[in-house]
Amino acid sequence: MTNTHYQQVEIEKLSKLYQKNPKFTEKEYKDNQVKKGLRDENGAGVITGLTDISDVIAKKVIDGVVTPVSGELYYRGINVKTMIDNYNDELRAGFEEATYLLLFNKLPNREELIEFNKLLSAYRKLPKNFVRDVIMKAPNKDIMNAISKCTLALYSYDHYALDNSLENVLRQSLALISIMPMLAVYAYNAHMHYNEGKSLYIHRPRPDYSTAENVLHMLRPDNKFTELEAKVLDIAFILHAEHGGGNNSTFTTHVVTSAGTDTYSTITAALCSLKGPRHGGANIKVMDMFADIKKNVKDWDDDEEIREYISKMLAGEVFDKSGLVYGMGHAVYSISDPRAEVFKGFVRQLASEKGRNKEFKLYDKVEKISQKLICEKRKIIKGVSANVDFYSGFVYNMLGLPVELFTPMFAIARMSGWCAHRLEELYNNGKIIRPAYVSTNGRNEYIKLEDRK
Repeated sequence: MTNTHYQQVEIEKLSKLYQKNPKFTEKEYKDNQVKKGLRDENGAGVITGLTDISDVIAKKVIDGVVTPVSGELYYRGINVKTMIDNYNDELRAGFEEATYLLLFNKLPNREELIEFNKLLSAYRKLPKNFVRDVIMKAPNKDIMNAISKCTLALYSYDHYALDNSLENVLRQSLALISIMPMLAVYAYNAHMHYNEGKSLYIHRPRPDYSTAENVLHMLRPDNKFTELEAKVLDIAFILHAEHGGGNNSTFTTHVVTSAGTDTYSTITAALCSLKGPRHGGANIKVMDMFADIKKNVKDWDDDEEIREYISKMLAGEVFDKSGLVYGMGHAVYSISDPRAEVFKGFVRQLASEKGRNKEFKLYDKVEKISQKLICEKRKIIKGVSANVDFYSGFVYNMLGLPVELFTPMFAIARMSGWCAHRLEELYNNGKIIRPAYVSTNGRNEYIKLEDRK
């Protein structure tokens, strides 16, 4: 959809008019006791609800003083690091185990996990002609938009779409968790075929494969992958499955669910939130940043040259001139992001298998050097650390995943958390979520049309 010359001229005029609107100052936020971004002065999230699904630990109160601590992430009270330390290489279903835990508040035994995998496999089917009628028509180069369109379209194929009973929403949740990899991969293939002129292939998922294995199986022309590739992607899914009720997309899930709407509308809203570069697209910025570093730092083993370039980056002189080192720092964690710490060891293994040790070493150096420089130049006492996005893009790149699928990989994983939170909101029958805003415009007199200037 394009503008005519007339429309463009008018839009420019109205845009200038809009820019005369007042902008709120930090003083106005403070005077009205408004927690900007629903965060307090220390950057911590304002408490807006209760959840039994996960817990993000980054600070502790010691003698009345809030003190940063090493980050920890718990799913239903179980430390995620412990889950990954006890990863079952035989079943290769870590994400499925995490999903069961998030939904049902218990770790499945062996028989329960096998049966749950069978159930997810049974749901891993799209409605008849859905690929042709929905995915293949009007293919979108933005795969997150394509997934959102497909998710909303599924409403039309569900005879019980408006039924918000626990049993029905659980059915819808399991179906969405199961088919999200298909929506992402097929939408990407449709885009590459119709928009880029590439060969079109649609590989059906295998019932004996896990979610991670099926992603690699469906995406690759030859269907092949190594055990380590599938394991690293599976672990990435575990680490991205859930992160507390306050992250933007999960809070969106609670807000929209509280309005009483259907599952497909709720999950579409969550997908639209995740699409934002401040939320789900951060690893793409990390990849862009490293492409710039590789281009401008001649000797990747020279700590001083790396330090000098990162200093320029922090000063807003190079790369995108934002003054940011992407992948460093987090809204909650300061001393360490447990997801990044756990993930890093597997990133090292995959880099070794792929013959990309030199790049991994560069990532490691940039992480350590940035950590010191940011604290020095920003005078951050509490500390700063790499977040999970710092390494996830590198992993997806080593797995041969196209950039267009980076954020959809996040969506595939986070679907488990969203569905768990939707069920929790419905189960507890909470009130519609309606935070208050302070109006700053005062009162103005209505002027008759003929008297307006």
